Amino acid sequence: MTEKEILRALSYVEDPDLKKDIVTLGMVQNIVIESPKKVRFTVVLTTPACPLKEAIRNACIQAIHHFLGKDIAVDVEMTAQVTDNKKNKQNLEGIKNVILVGSGKGGVGKSTVAVNLAAALAILGAKVGILDADIYGPSIPILLDLQGKQPYVETVNGQNKMLPLEQYGMKVMSIGFLVAPEQALAWRGPMASKALNQLIFDTLWGELDYLIVDLPPGTGDIHISIAQMLPVTGAVIVTTPQQVAAADSLKAISMFLNPHVNVKVLGIIENMAYFIPNDCPEKKYYIFGKGGAEKLSKFAKVDLLGQIPIQEEIAIQSDNGKPIVFDSGHLISQAFLEIAQIIAQKIAILNFNF
Repeated sequence: MTEKEILRALSYVEDPDLKKDIVTLGMVQNIVIESPKKVRFTVVLTTPACPLKEAIRNACIQAIHHFLGKDIAVDVEMTAQVTDNKKNKQNLEGIKNVILVGSGKGGVGKSTVAVNLAAALAILGAKVGILDADIYGPSIPILLDLQGKQPYVETVNGQNKMLPLEQYGMKVMSIGFLVAPEQALAWRGPMASKALNQLIFDTLWGELDYLIVDLPPGTGDIHISIAQMLPVTGAVIVTTPQQVAAADSLKAISMFLNPHVNVKVLGIIENMAYFIPNDCPEKKYYIFGKGGAEKLSKFAKVDLLGQIPIQEEIAIQSDNGKPIVFDSGHLISQAFLEIAQIIAQKIAILNFNF
């Protein structure tokens, strides 16, 4: 058994997303032939959130058994290196992908979704940061139990830089860390955009696979500024089932797809999709209507990434500052993890085909 024979066998294993074999893609590394009947190697995936990880592992073992012998012991280490977005509007060193989370209107749970998506990606093994870009109504400090906290300042090459706060394995920055909770920021658009610029570029983010940006609701200066400032990989739209929310979400999608903004819309998340009572988990009550996001998805030709039920626990956990995605085994936690995997998968494909 030689390394060449091992690579030949593994060349029949295809990455289901990228539609090429894992050897051509350079995903097979560190081949070690420990004995004539034992081999180990590493497969480097394009995201730690890959939902097909076990399928690829099993395909590798089967390929070795098929071509080199069924009695060979195969040890496959699955690791990941997130692909980076190839856009280069402005150098944002160390950050591979920027994901915007927006909504057409307020009150749809956009910030709660943004926080749980970021936490889900962190749980799945990615290096994650979250930026609260809602200058006028920052809610990330509450949602992550960071009220009253302030970032430290460090001097780098003669310039003062802020160190983001860290919580639940994520790096976090918000205007809410820099002003009193009761203080209203009565700023016009240019001033808000300037403050946002400082939050982004005066923060020492370090190495991140994904920076999740929680946008203000609606469409406006902040959204356009973000799209122009950052090499955005894609945007996620949060809506609820009601027609009024879906109509406003369509405007948000249209804004991102506008040639002057030009941001890829990764998909739609329907929040508060239905209610499931704890004492009767087999029932679903569509208290805000049914099918709004699905109709929007078909009309706008944008994928529906998933549906998040409404339950009392998500409100309690949010007020306590701990994302519900950490409640392992909970229905809503599983929904967020699945959506995070889909988003990571889409980004890997998008970056590969750029």
